[in-house]
Amino acid sequence: MNIEQIYTGCLAQGAYYIESKGEVAIIDPLREVQDYIEKAAKDNAKIKYIFETHFHADFVSGHVTLAEKTGAQIVFGPNAETKFESYSAKDGEVFQIGDITITVLHTPGHTMESTTYLLKDASGKDHAIFSGDTLFLGDVGRPDLAQKSADMTQEELAGTLFESLRSKIMTLADDVIVYPAHGAGSACGKNLSKETVGTIGEQKKTNYALRADMTKEEFIKEVTDGLLPPPEYFPLNVKLNKEGYKPIDEVIETGTKALYINDFELVANETDALILDVRHQFEFVKGFIPQSIFIGLSGTFAPWVGALIKDIHQPILLVVEEGKEEEAITRLSRVGFDNVLGYLKGGFSAWKEVGKETDTLLSVTAETLEEKINEGALVFDVRKPGEYAAEHIENVPSTPLDFLNDHVAEFPTEEDFYLHCAGGYRSVIAASILKARGFHKVIDVAGGYGAIKKTGIRRTDVVSCSSSK
Repeated sequence: MNIEQIYTGCLAQGAYYIESKGEVAIIDPLREVQDYIEKAAKDNAKIKYIFETHFHADFVSGHVTLAEKTGAQIVFGPNAETKFESYSAKDGEVFQIGDITITVLHTPGHTMESTTYLLKDASGKDHAIFSGDTLFLGDVGRPDLAQKSADMTQEELAGTLFESLRSKIMTLADDVIVYPAHGAGSACGKNLSKETVGTIGEQKKTNYALRADMTKEEFIKEVTDGLLPPPEYFPLNVKLNKEGYKPIDEVIETGTKALYINDFELVANETDALILDVRHQFEFVKGFIPQSIFIGLSGTFAPWVGALIKDIHQPILLVVEEGKEEEAITRLSRVGFDNVLGYLKGGFSAWKEVGKETDTLLSVTAETLEEKINEGALVFDVRKPGEYAAEHIENVPSTPLDFLNDHVAEFPTEEDFYLHCAGGYRSVIAASILKARGFHKVIDVAGGYGAIKKTGIRRTDVVSCSSSK
């Protein structure tokens, strides 16, 4: 038996490759599926099943393409209806892979079709669960994403999740391994661990949601407390995962079309395409095409694209470092952004060399910010609310990048103002968006809060996780 976790940091997502006696099961595959096919070929094995733990909202799964390329059967848990050929398994149904088995444990609550897959080894012993978004390490799946489709409130879904955890998962032995679908950084939970593999016993001791003496009412309150609105692209990804999507090879072929400057401008004007600059933030601040938006490949690129661009059908033109074109398009496709029309041949350097109009973003050091704050400068913190709550510059408001649209009215148009995040990536994203909207007085703070902490700028006391929810 071979179990391999294939973890993608940008999405904080875990897919799984399971092989036994020449048969393979893939759980929650990424959209680009060639790696799974090549692994199976190397093992002289055949992909038999593709198990989906639920209809994912934060990424587009590779189940449809993988089934088309291998003939493997797509398996969901109970209540799953798709517009492509798939099998909706019954609670307790058993699937054979070589000399091991996978048992379907229907665990609704995150969504109503949510399913945990229990792997039993050749001797029939419970070995591991693939818990999807039902159980994470340190947390459980948020119960608010499926309210509309389930015709239930988030409290009702949370109550359903409570029952699923108590009846299907907490009854398993402490040594059973837990393989979740996500780790820290995912928007599918509130406080996920950085670890990506654990055990039932560890989770019973450390996961607040599995506390033995917790009542259902306490569980509902704690799981629903402090939930931030989900990114707006989530329902669009669910739709793709239910109904199907274009082959990624086709998306890459269209997106990797090199466009010379005149053609690039023509396509931009004719399609109202968004110019997305994915270079490193250090390069972007030194010069960029006016009205372009920065979201760099060096960070959690795809989730930020989904959170900020929102409409997966938006036409996109790329400004990208040479050799990174296919990577950018692949990562965009993981969250359903398939409408890349091409990239600028020669990149920003080519644009600049022919004398086209350019723009820059003023970026200052934390030491300069300290001087400006003493002179009464306006500063905005674009980190997440939890980061802000833990510690921030005194008298500086929280304007999270995730919800920048909700704070646009707070930024001045005629006065310099400064943006900072934790390290400098998110503040440049925010500044690029604001500049494109006409806020030309925006200034980035290089190094973010990490650099600010090394100055004398007055900050609030640190609030530890143990003393604040």
